[in-house]
Amino acid sequence: MPAQTKALQIALPLLALMAAPLASGSAAHHHAASVGPASHAPIGVMGDHRHKAGEWMLSYRVMDMRMEGLMQGSSQVSAGDVTGTMMMPGNYMVAPTRMDMEMQMLGAMYAPSDDLTLMLMTSYKRNEMDHVTRMGMRFTTRSEGLGDTKVGGLIRLFEADDHSHTLHLNAGLSLPTGSIDEKDDTPSMADAKLPYGMQLGSGSLDLLPGITWQAYQGAYNWGAQLSAVLPMERNDNDYRLGNSAALTVWLARKATDFLSYSLRLTGESQGKIDGERDDLNPMMVTTADTDNYGGDRLSLSYGLNAYIPDGALRGHRFALEYTLPLHQDLNGVQLEREPYFTAGWQLAF
Repeated sequence: MPAQTKALQIALPLLALMAAPLASGSAAHHHAASVGPASHAPIGVMGDHRHKAGEWMLSYRVMDMRMEGLMQGSSQVSAGDVTGTMMMPGNYMVAPTRMDMEMQMLGAMYAPSDDLTLMLMTSYKRNEMDHVTRMGMRFTTRSEGLGDTKVGGLIRLFEADDHSHTLHLNAGLSLPTGSIDEKDDTPSMADAKLPYGMQLGSGSLDLLPGITWQAYQGAYNWGAQLSAVLPMERNDNDYRLGNSAALTVWLARKATDFLSYSLRLTGESQGKIDGERDDLNPMMVTTADTDNYGGDRLSLSYGLNAYIPDGALRGHRFALEYTLPLHQDLNGVQLEREPYFTAGWQLAF
């Protein structure tokens, strides 16, 4: 059964269950609690809420993603289709077969006023990619280290008197603290420069504009966020990652005083890489060809959010989100994204 069908079979009954009280009007009282399990967006949404003047929040997230199997556009292809054979060579000498990516994110927020919340987030990344050559030899490359650092602010645009609806501007910059010169050994060369997707950062100063809307009604929280990543220049290796944009919408329902669950739908689009490194052979491996980056993706996420109301962990939040890809239409030949988890912790004080 296709992943899209499975996801819809799970999501539609759950969505109906979550929305039933809204339709019946049984949750007609409007309020926006600043605490509680449904007062924040799912953990996969960044910059979703502002804070009161003088309030701090610390956060930690970990995302563990796997990409496996190749796609050309929206169709699956094999590594043999990409590399060919010695008698009938394909377009590339090497094809990736799997990539594991782990990203740990540490963030801090501070509100100097009710109208502005400042943000800082840094990350640590681990990448591992398996390959197969035209001759059938298999090898793995790895990269690990600090990623790019994001700074910015959440600026209030509108807030209802009863706090039931809020709208804020996301304004940020991504600073190029992640390496773009990662190397590893390959069968053809020791200490070889790794392709674009194995680097730890963009190498450029990137604009991070966005806008976020949230609403609250009784036990419910729903909202939407439109965001973009806009690299401002080519980096020191003479390339610029493609512009990207994402739209995510969610609905969360409070199940108990300490637990809520959510559904989230996300559409993403990214352009191809502009420019190229002069020390990478684009015919060697698909990931060294700038035409094989970017594309469109649609995914559905299921989330749990726990808020500890009292005791030794009072005020702590713990959250988990499972993301299931529904559709992928990729530029060129790329690895297919598999379902993945995002987990996190938050504490405001």
